[in-house]
Amino acid sequence: MSIDVINKSNELVALRKPFALATVVRVDGSSSAKPGSKAIIDADGKIVIGWIGGGCAESAVRHEALNCIKSETPQLITLDMTDELLGVGMPCGGVMDVYIEPVLPKPELLIVGHGRIAETLATLGSIMGFSITVDDPIADRKSFPEADRIITSDLELSEAAVGPHTFVVIATQHKGDHVSLQKALEGNAAYVALITSRHRARLVLDYVALAGVPREKFEKVWAPAGLDLGARAPEEIALSIISQIVAVRHGGDARPLKDKNGRGAEDSAAQPAEERAAKVVSHCDTPDAD
Repeated sequence: MSIDVINKSNELVALRKPFALATVVRVDGSSSAKPGSKAIIDADGKIVIGWIGGGCAESAVRHEALNCIKSETPQLITLDMTDELLGVGMPCGGVMDVYIEPVLPKPELLIVGHGRIAETLATLGSIMGFSITVDDPIADRKSFPEADRIITSDLELSEAAVGPHTFVVIATQHKGDHVSLQKALEGNAAYVALITSRHRARLVLDYVALAGVPREKFEKVWAPAGLDLGARAPEEIALSIISQIVAVRHGGDARPLKDKNGRGAEDSAAQPAEERAAKVVSHCDTPDAD
């Protein structure tokens, strides 16, 4: 990889900007790009540095790079540049395989407040790969050793940047929770958990609505917060909230896998042994027929 591509990658990572790295892995026939050629495509679909071929390939790679960034999934694509109608647009010649890998900033877990629930959330969030920011006047490194950033002088949540990749948990015990909620929604947070009573939640949401926040944004607010795990202890409540965050982030529905698969363990055990054995074999490589 060229030093210019490495430097640009590091720059975008430091700025927490998503991008995709496209690498030519195979060329068959004529192509202006060679195996190993690379390009960086930003979140607007623009090639900011590098080269993966001319007009025949560039448009297709940029389009797929945007899909990869959106889906957070790498793709290996094949560009047929020999077919004017079914290929990538004009008969440049050759077939090219390009591996496109999204490079995304860590999702951010912003915890507003303190207490045992907040502390456990920071620990669990770090394990789940989140960048942890804690915003609270009495937060310290001893209580939040996993935090990437601790803010202690931001009562109005102005220093903690909120964006579409920010997951916010408000655990202020009613102290300024209405201001924190408003800021989180105005920043288009991906998820907002409000740890409070149902009565207090209604009051806070009414305040935010009167402040001019569109009610359609309330869909991102979870109050009461978390999944129904029967949680009682603060650590269990934190687990229910981080579980919900993972489900929201990846589009899960939080149903039991037993129900989702449509067959429970007791149903499988009731199957005849031959049927169960056949099911196992179907997951293995089938031997060649004689």
